[in-house]
Order: sequence, then C-alpha cells, then structure tokens
Amino acid sequence: MRAPLGKVLGVRVLGTGSYVPDQIVTNEDLAALGCDSEWIVRRTGIRQRRRAADDQATSDLALQAALRALHDADVPTEEIDLIVVATMTPDFPTPSTGCELQRRLGAVAPAMDVNAACAGFMYAVVTAAQFIATGNSRRALVVGADLMSRTINPEDKKTYPLFGDAAGAVVLGADERPDSESRSGILAYQLGSEGCGGEMLCIPAGGSRRQLSPDAFAAGGQYLRMDGRGVFKWAVRVFAESAHDVLEHASLTADQLDLVVMHQANQRIIDSAVADVRVDADRVFVNLDHYGNTSAASIPLALDEAARGGGIRRGAHVLLSGFGSGLAWGTALWRW
Repeated sequence: MRAPLGKVLGVRVLGTGSYVPDQIVTNEDLAALGCDSEWIVRRTGIRQRRRAADDQATSDLALQAALRALHDADVPTEEIDLIVVATMTPDFPTPSTGCELQRRLGAVAPAMDVNAACAGFMYAVVTAAQFIATGNSRRALVVGADLMSRTINPEDKKTYPLFGDAAGAVVLGADERPDSESRSGILAYQLGSEGCGGEMLCIPAGGSRRQLSPDAFAAGGQYLRMDGRGVFKWAVRVFAESAHDVLEHASLTADQLDLVVMHQANQRIIDSAVADVRVDADRVFVNLDHYGNTSAASIPLALDEAARGGGIRRGAHVLLSGFGSGLAWGTALWRW
C-alpha cells in the first residue's frame, strides 16, 4: 500500500539561506584514522565535509542560515509568525531548538522541532506550507540543521566519513494570485514511513527505551549505526516510487522537471534513483562532494546554492525528496 498524496497550492518560497562551519575536513585528513580517500570517493562521491567548532551547537548554525534566508526574502524578523526546525541533533532534549532559534532571533512566533532525520526538512516544509495555505500564517521560517559530527563514531570507518554539519533555511509566504494554473505551491507531495526498518539507521541509546548509562556509553550506544547496503536499496526504491507517485498526482512527466534536489546522502544513491525515474543528470543538483550527508540540512543547503546560482526561475518545476532514519521519506513537486 502506497502512502497517501496531497497538494498545497498558493505558497511561495520568498527566500533561501544556508550556513556551513569554517572547518573543512578532506578525505586526506581522515587518512590518519585509517580511512581510504579513494574508497570514500568511489563508494560515496564525497571529497570533503564541514565540522562545527567545539563551541557551536545546532542553533548557532540554524541562526546564521535563518538570518540569510530572511535577508534574501527581505522579510524582517517581526513578520515571522511560525518557526519550524527540522533536526535530529537538538541543542538540548528540551527546550526545542526551534524555541532557541526564536529567542535568538527575537521573533514573536510559535516554534517547534520536527525530527524525521534526513527527511526532516520535507516534513517541516510541508507542515509550514499548510499553515500558509490555510491563512493561519503569513510568513513562516523553516530550517533544517544538524551537527552530524556529534553522532558518528570515529572508529566506524564506513560511517564516519559520510557526514557533515550544516544548516539551510527557507522563508515561506502566500502566493495570492487568482490564477491557480500559475500560482506557486506544492503541486503534489507524499510523506511516508516504514518503521519496520528503523534498526537499519539508528542511535540505540540516549532515550527512554535505553538510557545513556555508563555501560551503554562504553558500548558506543550514543553513536549512529547504519546498515549501509540495506539503506541504499531502500532509498533507491522509495525515491523512485514516491517520485513516480508525485509526478502522476500532479499530471506531469519527468521530462517536465526543471530541477531535482534530493537528499545528499550518497552519489550512487542519487545516480541509481534518478536513472530509475529517467531524469537527465544535468537537471539534478549535487553538492554532496563538498559537504557530505548533512541530514535535515541537506535539501535546504542544496536548494539555497541552486537558487543563488540562478538555477531556479519563477514557475520552474522543482522536485524535492528526502529519505532516512525512521525509516521515513518525503517527496514534493514545487512550482516555484
């Protein structure tokens, strides 16, 4: 049974922004840990990633991305009336990183976190779009931010090189043009989950199921564990299925897409997935080689770079897709 589909029309992306830490960690830098540079490139496409400084937390990166998105949108902070932060690496278990961001921005707005890991931005942006479309929000700030370097085990040579730290943000507002044939918005979207595969990508300790006791800590329960082969097969399948469903729901074909922005997890996943959907490679935005897998920040970071590079015109059809721990995914076709 396929996940349900929906649409959210009358919503515009008013501005985008992103932020990455200054520290660049190259594949060669990881050689001292026993990681093979050429293996990393061959198996993942990643050549470098960013690492947050010891005194930086997720909200620090989120704040910078948010400020840049607000500037790009020419929207003052006082006009933001909703903040949704997608993250799996919050500053604290509570309060939420959304509330931390709201405090630091000085905004008067409800704020919340969404945790769907690498699919988190898709869940967050669809949620915020519903508030805009129903008139319950005028200006919404959506941020995807993660410090994945705090979740990975340096002794895990197959996982440690994959992840980086970053934040990306968008500002949403209403498109009130009466012509529904040209209004911006999500022409079709699908959010889904397959919790039966949760153990393929998880952090086993640190929650109420298994507290981070000294024994759990000594066993590395605080670190991310991944079944790379299983996740690879699942990600390729779920992108192809959800992309087909979303395009069919919107009555469009793959050759009508102007841009595809997928979660930047692995170059082989991207290549296999878009081949299944039959999308031309030159329409697929990739910055994985510079940043690695930044989880919830992945899509908004890529989206910001694509927008600033002039790769998205008004009215363009942009396919966004995120997938990861949960296992959860979200795919949306946006008319820009």
